[in-house]
Amino acid sequence: MTIESPAGSRVSSRDLRSIGVFTALAFALAWLLALPLWFGDGLADPRFTLVAAATMTTPAIAALVVVFFVERPRQKSWTLGLWPLRPVRSLLGHAALGIVVSIALVLAALPVGALLGVYPADFVNFSGFRQVLDQQASAAGVADIPIPIGALILIQLATLPLAALINLIPALGEELGWRGWLLPKLMPLGTLPALLISGVIWGLWHAPLILLGYNYPDTPGWLGLTAMVGMCILVGAVFGWLRLRSGSVWPAALAHAAFNGAGGTYLLFAKAGEHVDTTQATILGWSGWIVPLALVVILIATGQFAPAKHHDRAVRLTETTG
Repeated sequence: MTIESPAGSRVSSRDLRSIGVFTALAFALAWLLALPLWFGDGLADPRFTLVAAATMTTPAIAALVVVFFVERPRQKSWTLGLWPLRPVRSLLGHAALGIVVSIALVLAALPVGALLGVYPADFVNFSGFRQVLDQQASAAGVADIPIPIGALILIQLATLPLAALINLIPALGEELGWRGWLLPKLMPLGTLPALLISGVIWGLWHAPLILLGYNYPDTPGWLGLTAMVGMCILVGAVFGWLRLRSGSVWPAALAHAAFNGAGGTYLLFAKAGEHVDTTQATILGWSGWIVPLALVVILIATGQFAPAKHHDRAVRLTETTG
């Protein structure tokens, strides 16, 4: 059995089997790890942080199982995008670009949401963040925070690139599967189908935690999961661009790490006492998808998803020596 794209490229039955094993294993492990939360206190369970971190490793585990036990190519690290780390200039450039673009997408969602009336912003007085600081100071028995709030905001923003390095290993646990292995495996179907399918799979994989209220605490589970899939398609396409253009999983992993690290910045600029609906606002909601959608359209229109030449040579090498 093969699946043929409109352009005539095919995904072989062997690749379909690998994709099926990978997807089933990643999903099964994610649900298995989340069971203590479902039978416990949900997101309030003290084991939540540990479970969430462990769940991020499941795509990598699934990819490693497929590469080592199902496909068994000779150049396994090349198949996963872990190696080679060259050309160095291109790799470092795409890594830096991934960090900057991810942070920019998260931050750009906030003024867009404010303009559309779905994000209650306070970009002048930072009243929501000020309220949080006052509560923390009161709990600590401190009369006042000695640093001006504007300076604190700048410090928070300036340290966001550092978060990419801190979060790299957990993010790699996901990216090794989604963009490192799965996206290139789907590319024979064409760029758009590959991006859509990998994005949907990535979004649905979040179901064990999303259905408990993670990311979308005030909405029905089905709506939260639908929103997560939409976000994953668009943001995953940006990560996929980094993977394909660099021929490496590392820029995508750094972009993912930066994305996760910047995710809470909406709290810095929210208005005090106002509710933020994440199905509508922030990068998680529909208003936050406008900028990444525009970016993906531009990247597709300008042919930026074409794999780098050195990556094409690596793929041919793994196919002929596997």
